Amino acid sequence: MEEVLDTVLRGDEPETPIADELFDGSERHDHQGITWEAFTLAVVAIRVASLSAFSVEVVRGLFRDADDVEVISVPPAPAPEAVREAVAVADLVLGDKRHRHRLDRPALAAMRRCRLVQQPAVGFDAIDHRAAAELGIPVANSAGYNRDAVADWMIMEVLNLLRQGARADRRMRTGGWPFGEMSGRELGAMTVGIVGLGNVGNAVATRLRAFGSRVFFTDVVPRSLPGAGAVALDDLLAEADVITLHVPLDRDTRGLIGDAQLGRMKPGAILVNASRGPVVDEAALVRALDSGHLGGAGLDVFEVEPLPADSPLRSFENVFLTPHSGGLTDEAEARVLEVCGANLRRVLDGLEPFNVVNGVSRRE
Repeated sequence: MEEVLDTVLRGDEPETPIADELFDGSERHDHQGITWEAFTLAVVAIRVASLSAFSVEVVRGLFRDADDVEVISVPPAPAPEAVREAVAVADLVLGDKRHRHRLDRPALAAMRRCRLVQQPAVGFDAIDHRAAAELGIPVANSAGYNRDAVADWMIMEVLNLLRQGARADRRMRTGGWPFGEMSGRELGAMTVGIVGLGNVGNAVATRLRAFGSRVFFTDVVPRSLPGAGAVALDDLLAEADVITLHVPLDRDTRGLIGDAQLGRMKPGAILVNASRGPVVDEAALVRALDSGHLGGAGLDVFEVEPLPADSPLRSFENVFLTPHSGGLTDEAEARVLEVCGANLRRVLDGLEPFNVVNGVSRRE
């Protein structure tokens, strides 16, 4: 009897009338003066804690509407206690796509049964992935899902800055005709330096080659790309007319571009960032723009999001701002759900997840 109860309480069996197992299918059984009655234990569901603003229906759809999936949602951030309670009982955790709910060490340590933390984004800086590694919890991101969306955005930013597109539009809407101010430069005549030749950096390089741009890149991982030269970061900063950033935010990349790096850039050069805001020291960037050393900046990400209303970045005519929306396309949004669903289902099937960022294997 203990063996049967043990099996069911562990959740290894579906909904089962226990007395049927114990007492040959009878509904009641008397034994040594004790009356046993048949009872049913509920199915032990797969619990998924969702920290993103996806609906319960969307999250359930990741599992192809399986009947045994229970979705636990959390209130809008900040809600650290609610997050901790939700993840503590979860088999799988879907991280916060907008990086507002954080998974710190205490939240990770509270997890009693988590098989995977799946981040529905490329960036995973809202998760203490090193603590997760120590605790044996794999963390995976959705690498590559928005590579084309962000690469398109990067080209839009660069062209807009080279041709003063947003500035001309603003002047026109207020009745102006700024023809004499619109002299620009051609992208094909530019030397472009790509910092980080991962999924997005590679897609940007491919697009730049079509324009005829000269392309350099730097990366901590040894890489090669036909038509693009690998150089050290300092050399790239000194050589490029346009610099694009495509690195994850981690302790090694926080403040990667500061006063010293901006000072090495060519006078009049352009900096474009769609990676993570703190990769660039924002105060240093403001100083470089204010002095006239930089020719402009294209920014989709910021140290504080939403960007404060009084941010000095809002005052520069040669700064093009967008609200962390570089990867926001219909195609990318559909793709991230496909990536997350496939990875979560792999784990439930006993397979290793893809795109693990903290080196944890469930088979170790």
